[in-house]
Amino acid sequence: MTALAAGFGTGLSLIVAIGAQNAFVLRQGLHRDAVLPVVAICALSDAVLIALGVAGVGAVVVAWPGALTAVALVGGGFLLVYGALAARRALRPGDDALRAENGSAGSRRRAVLTCLALTWLNPHVYLDTVFLLGSIASDRGPLRWTFGLGAGLASLCWFAALGFGARLLSRFLARPSAWRVLDGLVAVTMLVLGGMLIAGA
Repeated sequence: MTALAAGFGTGLSLIVAIGAQNAFVLRQGLHRDAVLPVVAICALSDAVLIALGVAGVGAVVVAWPGALTAVALVGGGFLLVYGALAARRALRPGDDALRAENGSAGSRRRAVLTCLALTWLNPHVYLDTVFLLGSIASDRGPLRWTFGLGAGLASLCWFAALGFGARLLSRFLARPSAWRVLDGLVAVTMLVLGGMLIAGA
């Protein structure tokens, strides 16, 4: 139980931060668009990456630094494009941004693809899950998988709360100005992270 709690706390401390993935999940939850698949993708992706880290894959990948550089360049470019789109929505909001009904099949596909890109093209995800959590888990010896399970549960709880709990703010976000502020914050977050990734590549 101690290892499980330690993994839960460590995992939660790493993912509860303003980032591209969290900003996207929050917006999907507020818009009530493809929330379940988005939350599932984020939680399952983290579970896979945490398992790889606990299994020791992080140490192997460190031997090829070019991999992180390539991911940083591609991921940074994607974040810049997504940030520009969010900035455009903030400057020119449309009526579709204010509707709360479930998205169409097309918007659901776009949400899934965007979520996959934000998750798997983000080098910080690998650093946090594969390398950092993996290295911390290795100190737990035979309890490292229990530690990893706790970290995976933290990810599931966080993304579920972020995606489905965002509906509590739906009344506040009925105002167009609120959506403009949200998209503005998302745009700034994406553009800054994208620039930092490319600059540090």
